[in-house]
Amino acid sequence: MDPKKNKILIVEDDSYISDMYKIKLEEEGCSVHVAPDGENGLELADKVMPDIILLDVVMPKMDGFAVLQNLRGNEKFNNTPIVMLTNLGQKESVERGLKSGADDYIVKAHFTPSEVVSKIEDILNK
Repeated sequence: MDPKKNKILIVEDDSYISDMYKIKLEEEGCSVHVAPDGENGLELADKVMPDIILLDVVMPKMDGFAVLQNLRGNEKFNNTPIVMLTNLGQKESVERGLKSGADDYIVKAHFTPSEVVSKIEDILNK
């Protein structure tokens, strides 16, 4: 990854998970910002203008689907890749995320952090 331009926003209420991905992505040279809930995520996205957003679904205040809908309704984020990174792996949830504008839908339990980083690199290098 190019450390000069990859700003990543992680919107995740579980600090253990967000810290794990933050450390892994910073090791790759990325600038990582973390929001603990959906409302905070929207504010931080607007302030930071990240190159990619990793978005959990189940969060307090505003769930990931509402955040995704809000971001996709804002022209500023038309070209920003948004990846749902969640434990909700039911077919309906995956379809809802992708139909709502997510670029990818990753079920945390199915991938190691290194595999998630590789997927992020692939998306950013498209």
